[in-house]
Amino acid sequence: MTQSSTSPSNLVLKCATPLTLQPAAVYLSSLTPGSRRTMGKALGAIARLLTNGQCDALTLDWAALKYQHTAALRAVLMERYSPATVNRMLCALRRTLKEAQRLGLMSADDYARAADIPNVRGDSPQRGRILKTSEIAALLKVCKDDPTPAGAKDAAIIAILSGSGLRRSELVALELLDFSPETGALIVRKGKGSKSRTVYLPKGAVAAVSDWLKVRGDAQGALICPIRRGGQIELRKMTDQAVMMMLQRRAKQALVAAFSPHDFRRTFISNLLTAGADVITTSRLAGHADPATTQKYDLRGEEAKQQAVQLLHIPYEP
Repeated sequence: MTQSSTSPSNLVLKCATPLTLQPAAVYLSSLTPGSRRTMGKALGAIARLLTNGQCDALTLDWAALKYQHTAALRAVLMERYSPATVNRMLCALRRTLKEAQRLGLMSADDYARAADIPNVRGDSPQRGRILKTSEIAALLKVCKDDPTPAGAKDAAIIAILSGSGLRRSELVALELLDFSPETGALIVRKGKGSKSRTVYLPKGAVAAVSDWLKVRGDAQGALICPIRRGGQIELRKMTDQAVMMMLQRRAKQALVAAFSPHDFRRTFISNLLTAGADVITTSRLAGHADPATTQKYDLRGEEAKQQAVQLLHIPYEP
């Protein structure tokens, strides 16, 4: 993006700005940790593209952006990324521009013009994969074979993720009082968009969490806690990054092919739909405001379609 119309050098902040007046910082501060990380990367990539690598998200003068900048940016993004990724990046851009207007750094007219860029149409390849039941069993086995407290903790994490489809950020935010061993209920108080919901664990997952609580104890605090070397349990929340690193380590031990933590969520949703759960109930359990979002997680493929039509009866006699 070297065209003179986009003026990369004119988009660099001339002096340091307090974070409270930096549109990107204000926008990112309103997000959950997971979304903050994702959208922060998106804004960083946008800033580098707009300035030929001179800026990051916090040194770009977002209020200086005009329609010619954002239109040119959209064209470049379309060449480099999938439609879903482009639309996510454009969302981050629009939200940041909105904060620039709210902060009085940008006029309403300039904001309206700069943000007036449509989303990109097109289908993106489905991301992630479904974990087989045998793979989840293998992950749980290596945890059960670990006699340290970490074994019980990791088994509980895998059981919760596979049995409830929680996001990592929702998992690490759980408190002891959010779990009911009698009903298998988990109260998610800090879901996406600050929405709360109740999910229910299957019996196997309840058993795994109950075994972990025998090790953890009944002191109030985080349901899933980090463990120091030597086996000492710390009654504080884990980070979602620590959860991902644990899953990668257990996958290697169990000889399970690479997967992302979010694949547990895809597996949960796909398995529920395969079992006959309706999409509305599934979307509520997943914490999706729009059932259409839930359908994007459905990775069942052609076999599910083939099985579905066999439920129909055609009264034809050969």
